[in-house]
Amino acid sequence: MSAPIDATATSAWTELDAHRSAFQPDLRGWFASDPDRVGKLSFTLADLHVDLSKNLVTDAVLASLVKLAEETGVPERYAAMLEGDHINTTEDRAVLHTALRRPPGASPALTVDGQDVDHDVQAVLEAMDAFAERVRSGDWRGVTGKKVETVVNIGIGGSDLGPYMIFEALKPYADAGITARFVSNIDPADIALKTADLDPETTLFIVASKTFTTLETLTNARLARDWLWAGLEASGAISSSDDDRTNAVAHHFVAVSTALDKVAAFGIDTANAFGFWDWVGGRYSVDSAIGLSLVITLGPEAFRELLAGFHAVDEHVANTPLAQNVPVLMGLLNVWYTNFLDAQTHAVLPYAQQLHRFAAYLQQLTMESNGKSVRWDGSPVTTGTGEVFWGEPGTNGQHAFYQLIHQGTRLIPADFIAFVNPAFPLSSDGRDVHGLFLANFLAQTKALAFGKTAEEVEAEGTTGALVAARTFPGNRPTTSIFAAALTPRVLGELIALYEHITFTQGVIWGINSFDQWGVELGKQLALQIAPALEGDADAAAAQDASTRALLEYYKANRTV
Repeated sequence: MSAPIDATATSAWTELDAHRSAFQPDLRGWFASDPDRVGKLSFTLADLHVDLSKNLVTDAVLASLVKLAEETGVPERYAAMLEGDHINTTEDRAVLHTALRRPPGASPALTVDGQDVDHDVQAVLEAMDAFAERVRSGDWRGVTGKKVETVVNIGIGGSDLGPYMIFEALKPYADAGITARFVSNIDPADIALKTADLDPETTLFIVASKTFTTLETLTNARLARDWLWAGLEASGAISSSDDDRTNAVAHHFVAVSTALDKVAAFGIDTANAFGFWDWVGGRYSVDSAIGLSLVITLGPEAFRELLAGFHAVDEHVANTPLAQNVPVLMGLLNVWYTNFLDAQTHAVLPYAQQLHRFAAYLQQLTMESNGKSVRWDGSPVTTGTGEVFWGEPGTNGQHAFYQLIHQGTRLIPADFIAFVNPAFPLSSDGRDVHGLFLANFLAQTKALAFGKTAEEVEAEGTTGALVAARTFPGNRPTTSIFAAALTPRVLGELIALYEHITFTQGVIWGINSFDQWGVELGKQLALQIAPALEGDADAAAAQDASTRALLEYYKANRTV
């Protein structure tokens, strides 16, 4: 793999520096002087309508940003990813999450490192479909013969955030009378509360861990197994014999893992283990076997529609010129804000309660991918990298943090997401509630863009110190993303959009967006500290002074 191109050494970067020096954001003026601004900066991405017109860019800035993508090799690196080149340099791996959503019979066929990728992906999808249909139809039953009513997914990071977010978003499509819950935190409160009102006889656990060694996941899986045994034994459904316990696990646990020896040692029938590959990163894995809980609850057809949405965006990125390539343009805007206008964070504000976990999902996707300070060849970065992604659904956020976005001193680019047709069309006092909801979506982007001048405030009769307090500066950048409805296909498109935004930024910054070594050190140290919490004096003595003092506080106050 070639060395990264230093973005700061390109002619495009020099142009952008010059633009920054003379830059005076004026959305009011730009809209007034260019009646075609909305037309030029509105795009169709599969089923998404994307309006970039309220961003802080001129034609000249945008042209230089597109040039930056060309000069840093964004199209070439995307092509290399699709072809299976080992662009994950630190782990010497291909990056092929896009292969997970290639349709059956896609041409040309994809073979990477001697693996028939298309065949293997379709084989796992078919196995997932077949298993899901057994559970949904009632053919698969618990140890006492009862139908599954609840699927509990046990995973962490990408093995939790994706399935959890998508299930919440697509709950209206759950049509088999089966619901899902998600356990991720090693805090025992998580699994205790998630299982408190469940019936062991109707619960199916999915343990999602590629290596079947993830500390949090395996700890929670053992707790779930103990819960299952205790509940079934208390009701007299099984005895405490090894055979009965083994049989219960076989009926109530399946795995998403490739470590079949460890799966079998846990007690799960390896025929019910669904694998994926080392070229699928955790935060890019929801469209792999990690989505098993979704195939069961939403159905195979809905899951295939989700995959089709992903693929539509993959194709857009591969085949659309950079100047009209929506994910590339949005990634370039993020670079402009981060590296030239000193933005530190990025808000994602879905006007859809069903997307209440979307910002959390994007936090891992973007911050684990691009929170790096070295480039893919090991050299230091030459620019700032990454943004803090955050957000909440509107209108909740309006009553919490929008004050800072509107009138604070920090520049916070924000993406607003909304859907024309609601999942639940309701009215109140004769008014369409969804219409009222979307009025807020439209009003917020308008207010952020154009603000309110002191003269406009005074014209309303306000005087004195209140004028300044009620003045809005405007020129706060937003992107509006609209779709007809929140369907499986549309959700796949939204997720893939942000995957490719993240990819674009990573290439420009010259970093490997597909490893996560920063996650490892704390996990390693936790294993060293755990014995100290359990009374190992030597382990406690080996810690720094602050950690030792905190351990002493723990020992002095632990009562249960």
